[in-house]
Amino acid sequence: MAADGESGYGTSAQQADEAEAFFMRAATLGKYLLYATDERLLTAASPVEALAAPSDAAIWTVDPVEGSDAFTFYSDDGSLALAVTDAGVLTLAEPDETTRTHFKFVPTSVTCAIYPEMPTSVTGPTFKGNGVDKPAVGFADVHTHMGMSSELSYAGDVGPSAGGVLYGEVIHRFGVPHALEDCLEFHGPQGVLDANQIISGAVGTHETEGWPTFVDWPQRDYLTHQVMYYKWVERAWLSGLRLMVNHGTNIQALCNVGKLYSLAPLADCDDMSIAVKQIQYLYEVQDYIDAQSGGPGKGWYRIVTSPQQAREVINDGKLAVVLGVEVAQVFNCGVALTVGLTEIPECDEEQIDSEIDRLWDLGVRHVYPYHDINNALGGTGIFSDIMNLLGLLDTGAFWEVEACRDYPVDEPSVRTPGLEIATSLPVLGDDPLTAAILELTGGLLPVYPDGKSCNKRTVTDLGVHALQALMDKRMVIDIDHAAYHSKDIMLDIAAQQDPPYPMASSHDAHGGLTSDQAQRMLASGGIIYPYKGSGVKHVEFLEKLKFWREKAGVPDDRVLGLGFGADANGFGGHPGPRGGDSEPVQYPFTLFRGADWGPQFANFEPVSVDLLMIPESGKFWHIDEVGMAHYGLVADFVEEVRLEGGREALDALYNSAEGYLQMWERTYNREPAGQ
Repeated sequence: MAADGESGYGTSAQQADEAEAFFMRAATLGKYLLYATDERLLTAASPVEALAAPSDAAIWTVDPVEGSDAFTFYSDDGSLALAVTDAGVLTLAEPDETTRTHFKFVPTSVTCAIYPEMPTSVTGPTFKGNGVDKPAVGFADVHTHMGMSSELSYAGDVGPSAGGVLYGEVIHRFGVPHALEDCLEFHGPQGVLDANQIISGAVGTHETEGWPTFVDWPQRDYLTHQVMYYKWVERAWLSGLRLMVNHGTNIQALCNVGKLYSLAPLADCDDMSIAVKQIQYLYEVQDYIDAQSGGPGKGWYRIVTSPQQAREVINDGKLAVVLGVEVAQVFNCGVALTVGLTEIPECDEEQIDSEIDRLWDLGVRHVYPYHDINNALGGTGIFSDIMNLLGLLDTGAFWEVEACRDYPVDEPSVRTPGLEIATSLPVLGDDPLTAAILELTGGLLPVYPDGKSCNKRTVTDLGVHALQALMDKRMVIDIDHAAYHSKDIMLDIAAQQDPPYPMASSHDAHGGLTSDQAQRMLASGGIIYPYKGSGVKHVEFLEKLKFWREKAGVPDDRVLGLGFGADANGFGGHPGPRGGDSEPVQYPFTLFRGADWGPQFANFEPVSVDLLMIPESGKFWHIDEVGMAHYGLVADFVEEVRLEGGREALDALYNSAEGYLQMWERTYNREPAGQ
């Protein structure tokens, strides 16, 4: 086929070199955009059109014709197929047995136009493992949110995460120009509708322009823009990321406030509903990456449901993705805590068991029993005054607190427990959150004692049931976000199992995790990976981990792994540049070669990581200037770790996938309950 006039196509070409050369950009598995040399798209119409702007009419399902080497192209917005008229014009028609709807691919010497895409700026083949029965090599991000997106579906028909506060998509059927385009529609002119202020406390406006210039976003401390576009994650994978725990996440109260900012009153804010939608979306992400990689199962992003599957995926050189859930009202277990009245839980044991089964069937293997808001299972770790206000909206009550128990203050903590709680509204001004709090309280706020306090609410009877049910199901249980005193109870319950049940702390143990608790966790085979910091912070945490392991009597032959929880898209912020006298990162840098890379890397090909730059605009991100502006800078973080900690730090980082797998095996490979 060849261009026919200014807007259509026909069959006037006599030989291949005279025909149009189409770049087939996968929209998802089996569906394609046909991108011509003039950078227009073959678009369904009668007759067919050549249009610059993509639409669903430009997506074609390509089906083989049985018993032939020909194909039929079906329009994605209907049941009609691409066809040739008697006059040789391309149009749409009902598919039939005639050859007028049958097309063949032929090679051509014509250079195709390349559909726009985010580069990875990484060269060289990424490594495979040393054998499925050998320790996994690669690093782990055990807490992130790739399911968070301003649209939770390939088709664009599900709706947003976070009440429409977060802008940008992980994937898009029309590619990066639409996944990360101008955020004006979401955040308003100059970002005036952006809810970043209630999340980070930063007040201001921003340029909304996205691809390809990205004037003001993404930034490490501007939390309402997508940071996990799939090509950024691919850059991290090429640099050695081999295990990722992706959590479906939500906080209903925050979501309800957020949708007032984003003017999205119909946005779904139900915790479990949104978590499940994000989990389902991650399967679509897997399909999309497969499509970009050549077909089903060929992509580098593989969802796994057992540690053995994860080992096989990692050994094949791909990214093992573990699904998790981190929501405030997990299992729909909200609670009414009106002061002076009996608390009213919104779930029972039967519902908890049913929800655990539902999550397991969806492929979820890692669960947070607590997250930021008190629920029917117990108390949340307190670390932010904003969460006290959101807790009031969700439960009907502010926190009740007590003195934090004694702990070894002369030993390093993962996070020091307690919070010095404000007794006034934060300075937010005329905004929906302040208005809601004033309406509920009339401006009368609780007075808290001086100094740091801990949540008085701990694990409830329903919480004990839920924890035991999760252990019986062999789920990974994350201790982060539980109230400080609840963590003691959780560790007691875990210690009563036979053998003791390991737990995970995956991103800095909000609410507090002290040295005595850390030692208990490590002694039972758990993991403690910190909130992702710079290379400096990572090396500092490694020294703490070594201290706790020694105090806990962890045997020397147990792998010393140190991964991180990036909390990307999780509204927690990301590390800035190292600054100070740190040795600069120099681009390009080479992975897996040099004195700092140990013998486990000897059989790996060198990988060169260059400055991530968009050719269309010249926009670039240098980690020494911007810190972790988005997930693509995880690759640059590896070089920070090398510069700051050398071989020991690199070994611990690239042992972290193995560390998680060993912990997971201690939960998964035990005898299932009832057998």
